[in-house]
Amino acid sequence: MQSIAGNGGPPFDVRTFGAAGDGETIDSPAINRVIEAAAKAGGGTVRIPPGNYLAYSIRLRSHVRLLFERGATLIAADPPPYATDTDGYDPPEPKTSGHAYQDFGHNHWHNSMIWGEDLEDVAIEGPGLIWGRGLPNGDFETLRPHAMRHGVANKAIALKNCRGMTLKGFSILCGGHIGVLATGAEDFRIEDLTIDTNRDGINLDCCRKGVVEGCRVNSPNDDGICLKSSYALGRAVPTEDITINNSFLAAGYRIGTFLTDKLEPISQDEAHANVTERTGRIKLGTESNGGFRHITITNSVFRSCRGIALETVDGGDVEDIFVDGLEMYDLRTAPLFIRLGGRLHGPEGSAPGRMTGIKIRNVLAEQWLTTVPAIISGIPGYRIGDVEITNFLMRIRGGGTPAMAALEPPEAEESYPDPECFGTELPACGLFARHIDRLALDNFKVECVHPDSRPHFWLQDICEVRILGRGVVAQSLIRLESVGDLTMVHTRPSRPRARGPVRSLG
Repeated sequence: MQSIAGNGGPPFDVRTFGAAGDGETIDSPAINRVIEAAAKAGGGTVRIPPGNYLAYSIRLRSHVRLLFERGATLIAADPPPYATDTDGYDPPEPKTSGHAYQDFGHNHWHNSMIWGEDLEDVAIEGPGLIWGRGLPNGDFETLRPHAMRHGVANKAIALKNCRGMTLKGFSILCGGHIGVLATGAEDFRIEDLTIDTNRDGINLDCCRKGVVEGCRVNSPNDDGICLKSSYALGRAVPTEDITINNSFLAAGYRIGTFLTDKLEPISQDEAHANVTERTGRIKLGTESNGGFRHITITNSVFRSCRGIALETVDGGDVEDIFVDGLEMYDLRTAPLFIRLGGRLHGPEGSAPGRMTGIKIRNVLAEQWLTTVPAIISGIPGYRIGDVEITNFLMRIRGGGTPAMAALEPPEAEESYPDPECFGTELPACGLFARHIDRLALDNFKVECVHPDSRPHFWLQDICEVRILGRGVVAQSLIRLESVGDLTMVHTRPSRPRARGPVRSLG
């Protein structure tokens, strides 16, 4: 990754170009002037000193770094009541050829607080704050009409087709529909961000060669870190060679307190009234036209949110996914959701993709609020190729009834891919798996607080199953249907492998 170019001179200070930082003046014209001046000088750092900077759209340029110093807050100004061509935020671009296959927010970039397109060697760094006060609040019913009105923004940061990008050290509060949207990015690093937001925290769509490390995201109403491979660029583009490491995902804290030392959990009453799903989590999908390759997710913590989701439902292929070292606490649904489906939001003639080469290791999942097991499911005629799960410990409430054990979940081939597409109750307490070529389970353990009448493993339409581990689960706790080859082997436990540091909340 390149470093920021420059002319060797001092940073460009937004105050010298007329920015007031008083919380009342619209400072985006002054900030955009200094960015243009830095770009014309060959690049450099644009310094934003302590202050409150009300702004509409800020336009990045190549070889320029925005540096938000400690005490500097960029505040999304309220949109004007009746925007003209020169008022408010920049308008969204005309629709692209792929606009029908994903939502409005993922198909536009200019209607954002900070945006850049076709750039190289660009950076936004902290430790300041970006506050989306004037962005739509992320409510599912009101977001779309607000976002489509001229002069309104619906994202904090949006970057399209940028190469050599660094986002580091700042915080985002209330980022609207998406805190950070990177589409078609290559050779990038997103590091040490704290995001406390209405909906998605970080979205990487059609991206390659990137690292997300040391980030903390609280996103009660949507995903924390989400990889997509949509038609936003007008064609199917894979997301590949991405590493997510040492990050913390949450969905259980009142927005605004996650940036402080005094975290306030969302109460049950508030959750039922205002929070749709307690989503949080890391997810690959839902938009998955181009597929995912060579994705690594390691040493991260989930708290009070959903588990990890690996999905392809729009025709893209998924291969070489490696997950290692996750701790999940207070989960709201399945700790693991692997789904090959047939939703097929894409051009006519699209067919389900291929999914293979998934390795998951060293996972602890505690869930006392749900009876939903881990889920791996293809669809009839389209099996998931190869899944290996090693050292996976589930600590669950239990309490499953004989009636739950007798359930036959629907295939839900065309449904939106989330665990509830199979129902809120499933016939396994540990793992529900079907339509797979090869499944290997090594030391997959289920610990129930209360007795559970369901089998640990419910396995259907699997060509080959291999279950290894010390104290292998009794075959009486496995339901088999159309399983071609079952091998069960008792082994000695391996020594725990050293792990890297995880940024938890203690």
